[in-house]
Amino acid sequence: MTFIYVGLGGFIGAVGRYTINLFFVSFFGFSAPFSTMFVNVLGSLAMGILFYLTSNNVSDFYKLFFITGILGGFTTFSAFSLDSIQMLFNKDFLNFIIYVSSSVSLSLFFLYLGFSFARSLSL
Repeated sequence: MTFIYVGLGGFIGAVGRYTINLFFVSFFGFSAPFSTMFVNVLGSLAMGILFYLTSNNVSDFYKLFFITGILGGFTTFSAFSLDSIQMLFNKDFLNFIIYVSSSVSLSLFFLYLGFSFARSLSL
């Protein structure tokens, strides 16, 4: 049953992300990177609110459906932000710095690596 909660929530989140992207295109004439930034910021705000509201041993349904499902499908940046803030709350400063800096730099590097690899195959 837990997979159904996450899957349905993920569907809703992904459709929400796509809808916001369409809105940016129709309203502003462009989408990325501003629609992505908007989704990441909005998702992080929602993650903070839901994390607080579900921190008192709320049913797993709420965490799985709303946090993992909807917000996970909407933006994984909110999960990254939550992990980072939890490290700060736990005063785990060294791991916070390592996690944030390596997540951003390695993600950018490997995206470029994947792009370059795929481009080299298509020549």
